[in-house]
Amino acid sequence: LLRHSHTGSSAPIPIPPSLSSLESAEDNALARDWIARFQRVQIPKNAVELAFSRSSGPGGQNVNKVNTKATLRCLIHESWIPLWAQPELRRSSFYVSSSQVLQITSTVHRSQAQNITECLSKFHALILSSASSALKNEPSEAQKKRVEGLVKASNAKRRVDKTYRSSVKAGR
Repeated sequence: LLRHSHTGSSAPIPIPPSLSSLESAEDNALARDWIARFQRVQIPKNAVELAFSRSSGPGGQNVNKVNTKATLRCLIHESWIPLWAQPELRRSSFYVSSSQVLQITSTVHRSQAQNITECLSKFHALILSSASSALKNEPSEAQKKRVEGLVKASNAKRRVDKTYRSSVKAGR
């Protein structure tokens, strides 16, 4: 779902509204706006801590000589990570509770640069999914009408059942 390109935008990461949770429709609207802006930017390398080590992935003898494994680390309290997404991020398998960081590694590719790109795109997707999971979707008018119709049908059936039960008892 992430459209990650090498050219990418050099726009700064948008700072999210300081909402610890999404309570109202306005909060949801602000969060959706931030998510839409965040989708269009790439996370720059200088916004995270990158470390490199020898990989166990593909590459034959290359893996014994070159530090191609990329490890991305980022504090969960960074100003550009939304507060409302943090509970979801803490539940993710990428969260290291002892140091309160998110840590993602990649050994998929033979080159360090490709593994860095892989880590950054995984991290971007993680932030997006965590921020989006807290959104509360309002039902559409069609959904509201359908639910209203189901409630009316349920009440009518209940009334018919009660009337029938009443007539059975009255006939005793």
